[in-house]
This record gives sequence, structure tokens and C-alpha cells, in this order.
Amino acid sequence: MIKGYDGARTTVIAERAGVTHAMLHYYFRKKEQLFECIVKKNISLLAHTMLAAMGDSKMPIEERLQAGISAHFDLMAANRLIPRFFLNEILSRPEYYHFLIEHIKQIGAKHFVALQKDIDEAAKRGEIEHIDARMLIFTIWSLNVFPFLTYSFMESLLNEFIESETIDKEKFLAMRKAESVETIMRRIRKVD
Repeated sequence: MIKGYDGARTTVIAERAGVTHAMLHYYFRKKEQLFECIVKKNISLLAHTMLAAMGDSKMPIEERLQAGISAHFDLMAANRLIPRFFLNEILSRPEYYHFLIEHIKQIGAKHFVALQKDIDEAAKRGEIEHIDARMLIFTIWSLNVFPFLTYSFMESLLNEFIESETIDKEKFLAMRKAESVETIMRRIRKVD
């Protein structure tokens, strides 16, 4: 269950972390500092997981992009509550919107510039279709995050369509990952 900032209690957090409330307070004077630390950690994890795979210049560009899409999906699958946590916090605490944006920019700016440069060069060489890196990242996030935001609702709906077969969650996520990768790769693959 996602409690978010407002629902989280530092006494419970300390207990679950196996530390005293006083120790938690010593390292994080206010709940806001703890929240910001958690947000920064998760943004860094998200950005580095996807962008690190895409930034490996030793790999062909198509493989790099495919690896980045897959790595992002796998991270979402391993941390299924992250998308809802971020969405809930952005909607319920708009004052943190700028904090999130600034932290994302600090981490991602140089990666985005490098990725766009690599995409531009690969497109000039005829290896891929040209795409704006911002649109690529937005598409990846859209296709990879949406299933985790809506799975419980969509599971019931999808199982209603095909009454004879109930889709196993892990099987569904594997199918969804393959579909996301293929959809995005179809957009950038060079068609002869």
C-alpha cells in the first residue's frame, strides 16, 4: 500500500528500517529531508538504469535503445509501486513538482544531449529513422509506466474479454514488455 508523504509516519519508517526514531531524526531532521532523499534515490535509479543502457557507445544504436527500453520496464516490474508513488506525490504535492524536475534535469541533461547526438549520427548513417530523444523517452515512459499504474483495473477488464483464459500477471507483464519494445523499435527501425 502506498501511503505517500502525508500518510507516512517517521516512527513507522524508523521501526521498519530497524533504527530508533531518534537515529532517523538525527540523519533526517525533518520528514521533508527523508522524502527528498527517497525521491532523489529513485529518480537516480530510474535515470541511470535506462540511460546507462542507452549510453553504451560500444553497442549498435538499435541494441542500445532496445536495452534501455527493456531495462526501464524491468525496473518498473521490480518496483511496481514507484509509478503510482510519483504520480500521487506530483498530484497531491504540487510544490514538489519543481524539485522533481530539477533533480531529473541534473541527472539526465548530459545523457539526453549525448543520446540525441548518437541518434542524429545513426540516422545520418542510415542505421535508424530519426527521432527526437525527448519524444523517445516520453514514449518509453508512457508505454512502460502505464501498465503499472492501471494493472489491477486492466487485469479485470482484459480477463472479461477472454473468459476462457485468465492471464497470469507475470506472463502478462512479459507480453507487455515485448510489445513495448517492439512498438518503439518499429518506430525507429530503418525501412528499406
